[in-house]
Amino acid sequence: MKFHPYFSKTLSTLAMLSLACLAQAQGYPNKPIKMVIPYAAGQGTDIMGRYLADELGKTLKQAVVIDNKPGAGGNIGTQLVARAPADGYTIMVGTNATHAANAFLFTNPGFDAQADFEPIAMVGILPLVYVTSPANPVNNMSDLVAAARAKPGALNTAVSTTTCRMAHELFKIGTGASMMPVDFRGSAQSVTALLGGHVEYMVDTITSLRAQVQGGQLKALGVTSLKSSKLLPGIKSLAEQGIADYELVGWTVVFAPKGLPADVVRTLVTSLNATLERADVQDKLLQLGIDPQIRTGSDLKSFVADEKAKWGRLIGGAGLKPS
Repeated sequence: MKFHPYFSKTLSTLAMLSLACLAQAQGYPNKPIKMVIPYAAGQGTDIMGRYLADELGKTLKQAVVIDNKPGAGGNIGTQLVARAPADGYTIMVGTNATHAANAFLFTNPGFDAQADFEPIAMVGILPLVYVTSPANPVNNMSDLVAAARAKPGALNTAVSTTTCRMAHELFKIGTGASMMPVDFRGSAQSVTALLGGHVEYMVDTITSLRAQVQGGQLKALGVTSLKSSKLLPGIKSLAEQGIADYELVGWTVVFAPKGLPADVVRTLVTSLNATLERADVQDKLLQLGIDPQIRTGSDLKSFVADEKAKWGRLIGGAGLKPS
């Protein structure tokens, strides 16, 4: 039987509404969720994301599938998520690069880190640590500040990433100590230069340097989180050593596209909290080099906004130009 086009369109609309109501009645999530990792497989964020996806899937009783979309410093995958439907079936692991620094390092990253995303839950932070050679008489950050002030511009700090460079810049701002950053391609090259006497100091992630510190090849002076970190027990933070309010860390946060329905946000927040609060999950994150810190709601939104502003100030102050 053929229907008048008006009735055909009406029937089609009713069918779509019925399917939508059925999906809503079945509850969220009723199909697998895609978690985008904007970095290559095998990198630290990817390894952590795969573990989190497995554990979150157990909590939600629905598969959470990893989709690696690397490129452009994380911008490619992040842009894809910004343009994805705001239905809860596409989420991502964002970082201080994708949702803070890249806005100032790229002329057009292809998204707005705040306007295009809903922060769901923080997974944790990745503090850095200042280190030196065991032969160096400097034993803490107070000693380092004194040494730098005694020889303005004469001492060098090895840095291998934008995060390391910004930790160095914040140290200079917080202490007034003039030290020169020396760029290296990676942590291994920085360690070699430090132990070879080509630079006096180095700042990098605890994850990268923990084995050498614990093995005695490097001497830890202070960590860059606001308080001491479980990742390197016994080492005080720069703030705890008198550098007021110093905090510069990497971080990971689960984001979704802006406009997510409130009930879907609640489900994701509740499920991520339940997952991240488990002792076994926190132990595993520590093994992976992430200091677990859970933030949600307005606290998390304020954190992300403050971090973007902080990274903007530091990148501008360092004279780094967007590409």
